[in-house]
Amino acid sequence: MLRNKTKSEISWKEKSSMNTEKIRKEFPILRRKINGRRLVYLDNTATTQKPASVIEAITEYYEHHNANVHRGIYTLSQEASEKYEEAHEETARFIGAQNGEEIVFTRNATESLNLLAFTLGKELKKGDHVLVTLLEHHSNLVPWQQLKEKGIHLDIARVTPEGLLNERDFEEKLSLKPKLVSFTAASNALGTRLPQKKMIKAARDSGATTIVDGAQAVPHEPVNVQKLGMDFMAFSGHKMLGPTGIGVLYGKKERLESLPPFLTGGDMIDTVTEEKSTWNALPWKFEAGTPNVAGGIGLAAAIKYLNGVGMEAVAEHEQKLLQYATNQLQEIPGIRRYGPSPEHKLGIISFNVNGIHAHDVASVLDQNGVQVRSGNHCAQPLLNALGIKASVRASFYLYNDRPDVDALVDGIRSAQKLFKVTP
Repeated sequence: MLRNKTKSEISWKEKSSMNTEKIRKEFPILRRKINGRRLVYLDNTATTQKPASVIEAITEYYEHHNANVHRGIYTLSQEASEKYEEAHEETARFIGAQNGEEIVFTRNATESLNLLAFTLGKELKKGDHVLVTLLEHHSNLVPWQQLKEKGIHLDIARVTPEGLLNERDFEEKLSLKPKLVSFTAASNALGTRLPQKKMIKAARDSGATTIVDGAQAVPHEPVNVQKLGMDFMAFSGHKMLGPTGIGVLYGKKERLESLPPFLTGGDMIDTVTEEKSTWNALPWKFEAGTPNVAGGIGLAAAIKYLNGVGMEAVAEHEQKLLQYATNQLQEIPGIRRYGPSPEHKLGIISFNVNGIHAHDVASVLDQNGVQVRSGNHCAQPLLNALGIKASVRASFYLYNDRPDVDALVDGIRSAQKLFKVTP
């Protein structure tokens, strides 16, 4: 006898349009078995897997074009330089920047934010305010904390019990006239989306420089920096199918030109005498030493892959999968979820299982081939405000599908059975 389809199953089949079966075949690592089980990778908030096209682009560079950039007139150097410069242009087009001059390659979003804290911090004076939110990753909190040593006040906008930004508190702290407002586009711990455009406008109207941590937004939905209007944005390549060790700092050209260098030496220099030095043009002014050429080329390949799928399709797929997962987890007794409802967040579910530590849940899931993150997610102040020390976090991407969610659910039930906490 055939069982009746659940509402969530019908919803998924009717609404899902992305061919995840085809996409999964383009990711070599997804052929792996973990403990004899199908690999279910649900730690995409931390880092993403790489399609064959990205791996091949990096290999092709090392096999055919490897040389230092901007330092030679010979063929290999010219080819490497051209590919590296095109990677800047590809990235600029992807986020709607004017051109590659506004794209600085760093190691990761963390370095991009530290670069801003170092350079913009030089402009701040004792008594000035910097405003962030409680939803920040440590990378967009700790660098600003360091400015307290020079008498800078760090204000933190609170969150609602549902895990949304407390907009009234943000507005009240904005009335203190901060010089800098730096906030995440979406929480890596809860998935909460922040009202970027509204916040940017309010901050700029108050005279503040605006910075967005786009590490969780850029890989998952269309982003256009000119339409949003922020002064700076940081994000990482490894969270959007690219390699590790390559990050991006977007900055409006005039703002980047006004900043002092972060590191010195190598290609960021124009001229040097015994007494002084002058700096190279953008973006090379901020890319000291030998850059991660292969990383830039790999990032460009990742962007081309995402463009081929379409960022609107990526966002739509993740939202539908998130709704399906939310419905499935609601059917499991003893689950406590954190954060707002699906329409207010990205494809992230943060939860705990009553009577089982988050690390133990993650360990049992791993035995079932399901890879999730457990811990504080580099967001300790936020978790403290929620009254917890750790949670389990499952996060989705374009290669995830309904069977991945089903495996997550089965793994949670296995953990409840093993620890004998099934209600």
